[in-house]
Amino acid sequence: MTLRRKHLSAASLLILMIKVFSGQTLTCHWTEYHKGNRCCRMCLPGNRVKRDCTEYRSTSCRPCLEGTYMNQPTGLKQCFPCSDCDEGSGLKMKSSCTTTSDTVCEPLEGFYCVDPSDNGCGAAQKHRSCEPGQYISQKGTASTDSVCSDCSDGSFSDGSFPSCRPHTQCKTKNLQLLKPGTTSTDAECGEHSLNKTKIGISVSLSILLFVILAAVAFQFKEKIKSSLCPVKGNPVIPTEETNLMTSAV
Repeated sequence: MTLRRKHLSAASLLILMIKVFSGQTLTCHWTEYHKGNRCCRMCLPGNRVKRDCTEYRSTSCRPCLEGTYMNQPTGLKQCFPCSDCDEGSGLKMKSSCTTTSDTVCEPLEGFYCVDPSDNGCGAAQKHRSCEPGQYISQKGTASTDSVCSDCSDGSFSDGSFPSCRPHTQCKTKNLQLLKPGTTSTDAECGEHSLNKTKIGISVSLSILLFVILAAVAFQFKEKIKSSLCPVKGNPVIPTEETNLMTSAV
């Protein structure tokens, strides 16, 4: 009796080892997933598992919920949540999420992607701003940052120029240099002090000439009036000169 029990125990142990070994070495097809000691059929993209397969029925599937997706055959019971293109991360939507594909994001205008992926961009940063005294030698794109370079002597940029601009040459404009240019500011020009003096003298002479002419005209007018007005008690005898002056007035 004791010997029989030992044989039964050994047989049970052997059967158990075979089952465990068989379960560990169970290989499923790439369209199936492992569940217990079975290979269940996967659900198609856009779907998820509702019930796993059993000895008597196949896998039961259901569509992904709104706001979720599944882009491959799956044995999961939940679909992946759709990504959000966050403006705070410098992103905007390129294409919306479907049950079989995730949302595709791209950088906003003036931003470039710092977390690229096969399906879009995960995060973006704003393009670099050049400092005064620098120019934008390479404009930023959706995948690359801006590149800044320093201006050379004799040129300037406020940081927004695509190239440095040469300083204004005051001499070529017959102007006086008031303030030399720097790499961030242009030269400042103004009228020569001699030219200002000439202009002042010309204005003064013009005013003086106007005053003199006005005084002469006023005196001439008064003289004509006095010659035409008779003195009391003395009759005015018309003369040829008086007639001429009267006709002139």
